[in-house]
Amino acid sequence: MEVYHQNEQPNLITPQKWALYIFVAGLPFIGIIMLLVWAFGSDPNYTRKNWAKGMLLLYVILFILSIIFFVFLGGMAFLTSFASQNY
Repeated sequence: MEVYHQNEQPNLITPQKWALYIFVAGLPFIGIIMLLVWAFGSDPNYTRKNWAKGMLLLYVILFILSIIFFVFLGGMAFLTSFASQNY
């Protein structure tokens, strides 16, 4: 938990900026590049930096799950076609 001094405010992001960040992050290829820039660049805004790291983590998890899913479906399709050729 971060502690702020009396005259120091956290980096606040307006709802309009959040909408823009989410829109940009959803663009193919550009979104991934921007998430990498926001997450690992020298951005002083820790809120956006942590959000970008979280989005990248979600993308990696979903990518791994989709690979597992397609490998499972591909294996099932292969086994089904192989089993039907034997009869």
